[in-house]
Amino acid sequence: MKRIILISLSLMLMEVHHVGVRAADPIKGEEADVFVCVLAENTAEIKFDKYEHDFGTFPSSSPVQTCEFTYTNTGSGPLVIHQAVASCGCTVPEYTKDPVQPGKTGVIKVTYSGKGKFPGSFKKSITVRSNSKTEIVRLYVKGTMEDSAK
Repeated sequence: MKRIILISLSLMLMEVHHVGVRAADPIKGEEADVFVCVLAENTAEIKFDKYEHDFGTFPSSSPVQTCEFTYTNTGSGPLVIHQAVASCGCTVPEYTKDPVQPGKTGVIKVTYSGKGKFPGSFKKSITVRSNSKTEIVRLYVKGTMEDSAK
């Protein structure tokens, strides 16, 4: 238990940065070096225009559907998406690999392919991992594929 606490404390201390500042010493009345500890924090923040897209009802003769999720970096540092993973192989996300600067936008394009799947309703998730304060965000696509032979 002591080892776990010691390791955790060590990791937290590695996240602390020291900033040197010249300031007046209140006791001696002269300038002195003062070190201020500033905790390093993730300054990027991701905000999506929507978190779910409904393809509605579409025929199995046109099983491939595509949508886009637009996101904005509302933080003060560059935003990098590390990974976007779908819950199954029928859903494929594509995303901007370059860092998105504060105030700028990026896009995650999601393609659902119902080819070879049974008609019916579906709901698939896309897990987005980034350097944002909210590190993991889930997006969803849903819809209903109808049998076009009817």
